[in-house]
Amino acid sequence: MEDASELLDHVEDHTNLDVIAITDHDDIRGAWRAREVWANRRYRFEIVIGIEITSIQGHILALFVDEPVTSLIPLDDALKRVHAQGGVCVIPHPMSWLTRSLDRKSILEITARRSDAIYFDAIETATASSAGKIWIDKAIRLNREDLHLAEVGGSDSHFPAATGCAYTQFDGRTGDDLRSSILKRTTRSMCDGYPSLAQIGVGPIVSQTWRGLSTTPRSMGLGRTARSFIQGIFGSK
Repeated sequence: MEDASELLDHVEDHTNLDVIAITDHDDIRGAWRAREVWANRRYRFEIVIGIEITSIQGHILALFVDEPVTSLIPLDDALKRVHAQGGVCVIPHPMSWLTRSLDRKSILEITARRSDAIYFDAIETATASSAGKIWIDKAIRLNREDLHLAEVGGSDSHFPAATGCAYTQFDGRTGDDLRSSILKRTTRSMCDGYPSLAQIGVGPIVSQTWRGLSTTPRSMGLGRTARSFIQGIFGSK
């Protein structure tokens, strides 16, 4: 997150959201910074600390966590570490081939052998991202026929203007209410559509693209990626 104040001010002035979740890719520091800014001002909404973890099998959203979770580890381990913190695990953009998503086989394998720590709490069934149209109908059908998880919506926003385009309805107005509704599976996923290029602006799009191409590889490291992948498949010695 480049500027937490810009995002929080946008949520305050241009949305009616009661709770937002900050979930940067494989990095919890942006969420920590946002919470610091939020704590020093009188915003009307609450913040949930989270992270989008890249497991070997694909992305998993961790909500209500306070500590980072190592990326490029097996999905089982990621789920265990999130639940050990009392966090909630959400399947984002399931089965989408446009990004590193969990496939149907991986999702069903976890569901079939659910244990005390290895399970999903929710699945994303509404999104404003460009990848949404590809997987959304399949995700809804999979959940309602086989998984029966809480359904949530997420804007997957990389720009303030896109924040809140897809969202989760729940009973109450606080982060605790959101967590309780997810665990009770009473949430409802909603989507209002993505902003236009003019609304976002060319500058932010170029800046975000550059950050995605330059920051992520540098912070994760090719050597670490290869070692983690090999250890995840064959086991470390």
